[in-house]
Amino acid sequence: MREKITILKENLARTIVGKDDAIKLVLVALLSGGHALLEDVPGVGKTLLAKSLAKSINGKFQRIQCTPDLLPSDVTGTNVWNPNSREFEFLAGPAFANVLLADEINRATPRTQSALLEVMEEKQITIDGVAKIVPTPFFVIATQNPVEYQGTFPLPEAQMDRFAISLSLGYPSFEEELQMLEKQLNPTLVEELEPCVSLQDVKDLQTEVFSVRVAPEIQKYIVNLINASRQDDDIALGVSPRGTIALQKASQALAFLEGRDYVIPDDIKFLAPSVLSHRLIPAGGRNAKVIVARLLNTVAIT
Repeated sequence: MREKITILKENLARTIVGKDDAIKLVLVALLSGGHALLEDVPGVGKTLLAKSLAKSINGKFQRIQCTPDLLPSDVTGTNVWNPNSREFEFLAGPAFANVLLADEINRATPRTQSALLEVMEEKQITIDGVAKIVPTPFFVIATQNPVEYQGTFPLPEAQMDRFAISLSLGYPSFEEELQMLEKQLNPTLVEELEPCVSLQDVKDLQTEVFSVRVAPEIQKYIVNLINASRQDDDIALGVSPRGTIALQKASQALAFLEGRDYVIPDDIKFLAPSVLSHRLIPAGGRNAKVIVARLLNTVAIT
């Protein structure tokens, strides 16, 4: 299993330059059974990362370009009348994929955004009262531009809570951008990537993740950290119990990626900004990640 993880990381690094932490966080979200929200400016490789991941796990990739006129049925699919068979036939939407990229998700209307809620949580879609199971593994990577807000619909707290990880790829460093230019002279295209693990391997890895041990002291540290977010004067709305569970699952996945069968406090400290920041609402326009960093400095490990 460890060898499969290493091969997967190396395969993604063939197209994604210098984003080791971002790759690690996306894999944490995948292996913990959650989803990832990428909040970044255009052109830093968000779509490339999603497509490379789908190709690497030999999964079906679908992309939704979210716009204000996008309908829920454009995401989930719909029943279409077949005049030959004189029956309704289900035409599957892009949600029936292994890796789904919802690009600029905050440009879709709340009605369309809500179409993703059931499938992200339940791994199924209900059409005309009939539940239809999406392929497994099922992994959503949603993106939104943190700068351009004109014509957008901010994601409600309930939907933000569905994402296990929120991260930013950020601009590359000087050396990384030089390396990108060099690679463009002889680029590795996503289409050229060979699948390095199977979908069944991903399922097996997700199962193995939950065998990683979490000591009672680590669990107490997680709960104390979450409780601190609910009592802090700089926070209008603290982290939900779903966030508590997500932090433990993510820490198990990170420990597994690092080759350990147990979680350490450093796993929590590394993941907390990405797992908790998007789940809380700061008071007075404060920065959520700055608040989480302060909580990590003040909450003691018992």
